[in-house]
Amino acid sequence: MDLRPLDETTSVAPQLDPTDMGTLAATGVTTIICNRPDAEVPPSHRAAAMQAAVEAAGMAFVYNPVAGQALSMQSIEEQADAIDATEGGTVAYCASGTRSAILWALAMAGRMPADDILKATRVAGYDLEGLRPQIAALEAQR
Repeated sequence: MDLRPLDETTSVAPQLDPTDMGTLAATGVTTIICNRPDAEVPPSHRAAAMQAAVEAAGMAFVYNPVAGQALSMQSIEEQADAIDATEGGTVAYCASGTRSAILWALAMAGRMPADDILKATRVAGYDLEGLRPQIAALEAQR
């Protein structure tokens, strides 16, 4: 399991395994967000299987899949809502963690300075400097 913290409560990760859920719950994680569509994973890692493992470990599961270039404002808002609703830690995952980091960065637009958002993702291993114009545009809307 490769958790990459973005802030005090939110981390992103490449694909998680159902067997990771007990460990995550024991560390204070209370919400798992899946940003990976079922079409990308085998049945053992599809949303229903992951949700069952997450809930069995006592955490909440949010399914907010983003495929390829299909990122939407609705996806960004769903990610922000899931993060905001969490009492403890949140871990969002996809294939590499990049989609989850992008969703977090765009969800934080207007809440944090763009430089801080981009520094957090860079430190986590995701250079999202190319998102600066989108972050600025979202910041102006909020």
